[in-house]
Amino acid sequence: MKLSRPALNRIAARAANRWDRFYVPSKLATDPVYEAVAGELTGSTLPVLDIGCGMGLLTHYLREGGHVVPMTGFDFDERKIRSAQAMSAGMTDVSFSVGDARHELPDHQGHVVILDIMQFFTPQEQDTLLCAAAARLAPGGKLIIRSGLADDSWRHRITIAGDWLAKATHWMKSGPVAYPTADQFQRVLGEAGLRVWITPLWGGTPFNNHLIVAQA
Repeated sequence: MKLSRPALNRIAARAANRWDRFYVPSKLATDPVYEAVAGELTGSTLPVLDIGCGMGLLTHYLREGGHVVPMTGFDFDERKIRSAQAMSAGMTDVSFSVGDARHELPDHQGHVVILDIMQFFTPQEQDTLLCAAAARLAPGGKLIIRSGLADDSWRHRITIAGDWLAKATHWMKSGPVAYPTADQFQRVLGEAGLRVWITPLWGGTPFNNHLIVAQA
């Protein structure tokens, strides 16, 4: 499900400041993760928990694409949550809250999405988060993750540099701590009783991003 330019512009118009109105349509148009997640959720009526939701762009992408289900966003960054709340004013069955996924997660049963935050946790914290996310899946629900993977590729080295640049420019509140491995996802989620698929999700970027989908 790829959104049209008018749909992207409608999302951007909800942003509170000029920079976000420029950033939002560019991000949604060029980052392949939104279309990939929407494809995984097509046809489902289960609610969605977005852990590390940032400004809530996934919620807007799904709604503009006709995927109208309850959405809950959760993020550590208060500034981004304020932006998410402002952009979603007037939307029904949508909520955003601040919290630390290392210590708490909202109550939820449905699908769970985790995009681009795994590297900010220690390996033990990653395992704990994966188990907590798996426990929040409803029957038929999917855990959908986008993450860079630790390996010896040039893409991994560029991913590290990109994450530190995001920290230096204050887009992210912290730098990377540890990158998970494909074996780690298979082990932890397999032990939780889930089937796991891992595929590259590079798009037109140089980053070592992969889509991890787990389902009971």
